[in-house]
Amino acid sequence: MTELATMDFHSRPQAGDAKPWAFPAPERGTLDNGLTLLRCHRPGQQVVAVEVLLDAPLEAEPAGLDGVATIMARAFSEGTDKHSAEEFAAELERAGATLDAHADHPGVRLSLEVPASRLAKGLNLIADALRAPAFADSEVERLVANRLDEIPHELANPSRRAAKELSKELFPSDARMSRPRQGTEETVAAIDSAAIRGFYEKHVRPATATAVVVGDLTGIDLDALLGDTLGAWTGSSAESRPVPPVTADDTGRVVIVDRPGAVQTQLLIGRVGPDRHDRVWPAQVLGTYCLGGTLTSRLDRVLREEKGYTYGVRAFGQVLRSAPDGTGAAMLAISGSVDTPNTGPALIDLWTVLRTLAAEGLTDAERDVAVQNLVGVAPLKYETAAAVASTLADQVEQHLPDDYQATLYRQLAATGTVEATAAAVSAFPVDRLVTVLVGDAAQIKAPVEALGIGEVTVVAAE
Repeated sequence: MTELATMDFHSRPQAGDAKPWAFPAPERGTLDNGLTLLRCHRPGQQVVAVEVLLDAPLEAEPAGLDGVATIMARAFSEGTDKHSAEEFAAELERAGATLDAHADHPGVRLSLEVPASRLAKGLNLIADALRAPAFADSEVERLVANRLDEIPHELANPSRRAAKELSKELFPSDARMSRPRQGTEETVAAIDSAAIRGFYEKHVRPATATAVVVGDLTGIDLDALLGDTLGAWTGSSAESRPVPPVTADDTGRVVIVDRPGAVQTQLLIGRVGPDRHDRVWPAQVLGTYCLGGTLTSRLDRVLREEKGYTYGVRAFGQVLRSAPDGTGAAMLAISGSVDTPNTGPALIDLWTVLRTLAAEGLTDAERDVAVQNLVGVAPLKYETAAAVASTLADQVEQHLPDDYQATLYRQLAATGTVEATAAAVSAFPVDRLVTVLVGDAAQIKAPVEALGIGEVTVVAAE
């Protein structure tokens, strides 16, 4: 008989003691031109992230020119007084850098990532883009044409179409938040280089802007670099714009965006609630995560695992616009898609989950898993300089203190099950939710009307 060979196994490595971690604190300062600066030294992060925030919110766009902030943001990388659009792109590539920009309700944000060894080059390029953008007619015309091409694709996307309809339903018709962030076909078509330059000259200046610089700054004289680049950007002084309050109507109702023949129904159920300045925010984050933040959440457990209606349903809170006086707001929403025949049953089960949450509350086990997922993995979430810079920039946009994120993690860890339950129930009251369904109205209207969750209206898909 052949003797069996034996193997020696190495002992399993043991986990070490957890090291204390906190979200990094920035140093705050101001350049001579009035630009606010946040810097954060992150040893080992050889790709430096730079975020520049401009006080050019969507509600400042001129009447009939919705989307001008978006086109301006895109045009920043399309040439300066020193480089054509092609030359500017080539200079970014030579520096190993990327430059992105976008516009949202709080303002316009430019995001630069560049190797630390080429930070001077990257800062020169973003400074030139801000100081003297070309806004050439041909480039603006191309950007407008590209944006017009994007709009039909967005309207054809069920989730984007649902978001558009929910904003239209929630906010007053004269509020900028009720209309698409990047404009409509009519308003974008009216944008030209003169409109872009007019918006730029009225709203883009260093005195109301903030720059965030994060990365390994070892051996870098950042003050000198900034003085020669962003510090050389000049502009008139001005006070920050007042932030108007957010108003919304969350009367329970249903809007069906008709897509005849659709095999799935896109769900978007939402309302407007408190933002990060409200003391309930940490508990709301925790409770919302337990409700629909991950694959083990209640909504997924019922609608996906038990019933097989969907590939996934998520609940989330997204800050729309913040103000230090507490007049800001966040979108609180539940999103997902279900197969068309089961739209009615899926909504029944979804509302049952919400009612059960109100009647029985969360469990300690659900709360503990949520804390571990939100707080325990935070060090991994912020391994890159870009992630840290983006969060610091969010804090600036939302008028939050520099230590907000670090404080939030401590608050999440200290939030109890009862608090999280109360916040989740308050965030998603069963009788104060606006439901948007993008699907086949002929198949889903009658079952939805039978649910009694509000008046049902059908609109065309466009």
